[in-house]
Amino acid sequence: MAISIDRVYQKVLAFANKEQRGYITPQEFNLFADQAQMEIFEQYFYDINQWSRQHGNDTGHSDMLDILEDKITPFDFVPIHPNTVFANAFGDILLSQFDDLYRLTEIRVNYTAHHGLGWVTCDIQNPREFLLYQKSPLTRYAEKTPVALYHNLSPTQNASRRIKVYPYPPQFGNITNAYMTDGDNVKTSYIRKPTTPSWGYVVVNDKALYNSTSSTDFELHTSEESELVYRILAFAGISIEKPNLTQAAAGFEQAKVQQEKQ
Repeated sequence: MAISIDRVYQKVLAFANKEQRGYITPQEFNLFADQAQMEIFEQYFYDINQWSRQHGNDTGHSDMLDILEDKITPFDFVPIHPNTVFANAFGDILLSQFDDLYRLTEIRVNYTAHHGLGWVTCDIQNPREFLLYQKSPLTRYAEKTPVALYHNLSPTQNASRRIKVYPYPPQFGNITNAYMTDGDNVKTSYIRKPTTPSWGYVVVNDKALYNSTSSTDFELHTSEESELVYRILAFAGISIEKPNLTQAAAGFEQAKVQQEKQ
């Protein structure tokens, strides 16, 4: 249920060109489109946190939590087969191997080679939690209760980009550099980022014409089309120094928000 990027672009141009407010080039539009899509996508998680504190209703088609979950579900990636490669034999996983990762949701390890446990879900911990839980034999990691720790080797490293699994998962044969394999005994689930939208075009007689074969539509739910138009208009108003365009877009968006929260 993708949103046509050409339809959004034409609507944005129609609003922007009204009263000669300005023209938005394809290059500018693509930058604004990517920013608008990511802002809307990230807002889902804040909205879920807000609506989860309120009472819902029994009608799934109008319950806000159900609606938000429907919007996020297409981005929820759960692998069927092992999809994770270790950086070394000490349980280190570089999250940079997942180009489209937005938020980590689950890590499952297969210790079958040792005790026939099958796939076991790791408890994802930060360093403070890890040190606290290791103080007691009852909460220490084990193959039945593995831990995935956000791990940094130095203060200059980004700990959110590296995970260490305890106990170290088994490796195939005597391979110590797991990059030589197609994936080890780990399945990493995560929320992926939306694909970057792009309005592709060809130039004919000095005019940019839409080219569907080189374009990428928005991946957001179809209900977000108006929101995309308003946000892109607001960005365009700042770029072309037309505050009335930004104000108009903000007014449209505020009216939409009020309607949703009534």
